[in-house]
Amino acid sequence: MQAFIDHPLMIIIIPAVLLLSIILIAQALSGIKIAQEYERGVVFRLGRYRETRGPGLYYNIPIIEWQRLVDIRTVTETVEQQETITKDSVTIKVNAVLWYRILDPAKSIISVENHRNAVYQVALTSLRNIIGQHVLDDVLRERNRINQKLRDIVEEMASPWGIEVLLVEMKDVEIPAAMQRAMAREAEAIREKRARLIKAEAELESSEKLTAASQIIDRNPAALELRRFQMISEVGAEHNSTVIMLIPSVFTDLAKNLSSSSLGQSPPRAA
Repeated sequence: MQAFIDHPLMIIIIPAVLLLSIILIAQALSGIKIAQEYERGVVFRLGRYRETRGPGLYYNIPIIEWQRLVDIRTVTETVEQQETITKDSVTIKVNAVLWYRILDPAKSIISVENHRNAVYQVALTSLRNIIGQHVLDDVLRERNRINQKLRDIVEEMASPWGIEVLLVEMKDVEIPAAMQRAMAREAEAIREKRARLIKAEAELESSEKLTAASQIIDRNPAALELRRFQMISEVGAEHNSTVIMLIPSVFTDLAKNLSSSSLGQSPPRAA
């Protein structure tokens, strides 16, 4: 036995066997995989899709199977600022933010080469197209409707790739300085128009009230006297040094009658 072990060939074979065993064990252990809770392993066997594995501990057959890890968390992608023209021929700069996540990891690997770049390019081109279909006022005032429409377009394109588009929001809309000044003048004119209309309505209502009051006073002269007394109390409440005495119209009418009757009688002539 000792002679067999001491044989020159065995001196070479034994280390080789040990080395091969270590390599095989290491190769077998290399098939043990661990995926995080937010990861999935898309496994291919001999080049064909096998299944999606994870999260946690699982085993891939070495050499025969290999995998691509896919992150299924929500991704936030900033769409770079684009210079585009609205439907009413106004050049603006607009950017957006895109939120999406992978629902089907296998499709995101098999159906598209680079799903991240693909979704970004779809959002970029869709943003330019949808801005060109709306006038500037709609872009500024109806952002929610435009954002929803933009999301639907991107969702329709990305759905075959196993991607769900959660939200698309226009972030900033940059308007040329000349257009900003024109919009400011327009807003000022609208506010001035509204102020004039309110003032005109107030004057109309005031004239209607005064007309009604004059009709009441005409039917009841005593109401005028009450108003005069009220004016005296209002003047006195302000601590003024000037006192205004208002004589009732009955007294003035009586004085006018007496004056007229006295002027109507001629004085007696001297004998």
